[in-house]
Amino acid sequence: MVMPATQWSLEMLHALPDDGNRYELIDGELFVTPSPTEEHQHASAELFLLLAPYAKAVGLVVLYAPFDIRFSQQREVQPDLVAWPLQHDRKAPSFLEPARLTLVVEILSPSTARVDRHRKRMVYQSHEVSEYWIVDSANRVIERWRPNDAEPDVFPESMLWQPVAGVEPLPIDVAAYFREVHGE
Repeated sequence: MVMPATQWSLEMLHALPDDGNRYELIDGELFVTPSPTEEHQHASAELFLLLAPYAKAVGLVVLYAPFDIRFSQQREVQPDLVAWPLQHDRKAPSFLEPARLTLVVEILSPSTARVDRHRKRMVYQSHEVSEYWIVDSANRVIERWRPNDAEPDVFPESMLWQPVAGVEPLPIDVAAYFREVHGE
């Protein structure tokens, strides 16, 4: 749901109640999303469990929502998963260096599909996030977008994640992942 006509600021966003909804700001527009469904949470958890050990082994950290990413005073979003290079102080990137974001993942829900596929994708691409994945549980595919892509790579069976050049990629059995998500 898009809130009409008001030009929202981060101050206004942060003053909203902690009521279980997800509030995000894209170019001054407020987007409100209800709490995620059980299936959504299974999809997020299973992907985190697949990615986290590999990410740690190659020097990345993976976090899951809720987690704010502030790109500017007019752009703050909460992706479902995010990865970036691990630093010794364990601090998140300032996001004044958006290219440090290695991976951002959104798990589609009926209420978020349009924003995730269009508005958020354009934000992530414009800030040169290395990879943006859209996990479409209903259609059992993962879409991968990179900064200059006009069309995504679509993976219904398997894919490779290679966030660090020269390191063996992580093979992901996409079909098996969705079977686990759907309890099959």
